[in-house]
Amino acid sequence: MIRRSAMVLLAAPLLAACQPQVPDSGAGVGFQDYNSYIRNTSTPPASPAAPAPAAGFDPAAASAAIDRASGVTPAPAAAPAPVADAPLGTLDPNRPRGDAPAGIKSESGEVANLGHAGISDEQDFSAVASRETIESDKERIERNRAQYVVVQPKDLPVRPGELGPNIVDYALKTTNDPGTPLYSRSGLIKRDPMIACAKFASPDLAQQEFLAKGGPDKDRQGLDPDGDGFACSWDPRPFRTALQ
Repeated sequence: MIRRSAMVLLAAPLLAACQPQVPDSGAGVGFQDYNSYIRNTSTPPASPAAPAPAAGFDPAAASAAIDRASGVTPAPAAAPAPVADAPLGTLDPNRPRGDAPAGIKSESGEVANLGHAGISDEQDFSAVASRETIESDKERIERNRAQYVVVQPKDLPVRPGELGPNIVDYALKTTNDPGTPLYSRSGLIKRDPMIACAKFASPDLAQQEFLAKGGPDKDRQGLDPDGDGFACSWDPRPFRTALQ
């Protein structure tokens, strides 16, 4: 009995050694303890080294090397001149703007006093009184009267060539109104005046043709059926009114 108990006690450590190890439940990510994990994550990664500037040709460095080799001291570079700001408040307010003529005020857009060229001030009593007297005004009136010329009406010039009857002269010689019969018309020839007058572009041309063909005494074309002496509703009254 004692021997069996001793064998059990000796076999227990051997069985424990054969058992697989149980993972530590307190291990962190990657099967390590949590504190080690925190230390590894809190440490920032090393920044990559900055790349060395690419080597290239520098004209200034090459020129300086040549000067040093030849013993010439390079001249110091001149500092750029500062840009001066335009002074404010020195511009003339009456300066020309764009294509505007000189003398226009920028605040009002009105032309300044240019002497009022071409504008009469005869209605301004103070302006006239400052330069005129009763005697000078009388002399000026007499001078204007001496220069006054009355143009007398003249006869109309004679038209060159044969241009046909003058309907204006005919209108001024007649006194009857349109529609008042003065000339007899034969009833043997009946023509429609609307058709007869349709070939003329205007009543003036019809009246001129009417007079050239023997009118107003004769009406061979049927242009004046009522015998008033006026063809195709031609009206002499505007010409008479213009003479008055």
